[in-house]
Amino acid sequence: MAQAGAFVCTLDYSSESLRLVRCDPQGRLTNLVMADALECPFLDETFDIVFHQGLLEHFASPHHLLIENRRVLKKNGLLVIDVPQTFHAYTVMKQALMMLGRWFAGWERQFTPGSLRQLVVGHGFEAVHQYGAWSRPGIFYKAIREAAKKFNYDLPMYPRPCCSLSRGWLDLQQQLRHKRLFQYTELSIGIIARKK
Repeated sequence: MAQAGAFVCTLDYSSESLRLVRCDPQGRLTNLVMADALECPFLDETFDIVFHQGLLEHFASPHHLLIENRRVLKKNGLLVIDVPQTFHAYTVMKQALMMLGRWFAGWERQFTPGSLRQLVVGHGFEAVHQYGAWSRPGIFYKAIREAAKKFNYDLPMYPRPCCSLSRGWLDLQQQLRHKRLFQYTELSIGIIARKK
């Protein structure tokens, strides 16, 4: 978006995260802002789009973040949110690791397509579109890849489809991804909502 001429701000409270953005090898042009997403240093109705991925699920109460998102969005501005989906093997694994105190990302919640929609609509947004994505590569391949590392064997991050069966599975996923029911099988879900 920045390369297309948009004014883009990347906000994070971590200087290390902002350093990683600054070192982006793709050379994206973005304004880096170190601040708390619950108290953004922007005037009301500053942005046309607010996007966050992997953020909302870390708040015990997501309401304060959505109130702040709404405040900084212009009228008819778009809010785009990606979160983990409840009914996925990843979520089961995550919950087990959180109970054991071994989850790398601290506490996380998850959402169903319906609960995410209800949450944003309850904050005065109009749901425009919902979507989801399966893990690429799959969660089981990722587990095998991590186990192989322990034996000093590196598998590729993204394996190429090795046979007609795996190519057929990828084709089927593309066809099913537009069916609402299948959002309940995807790793992550998202919503695009408009500020009324």
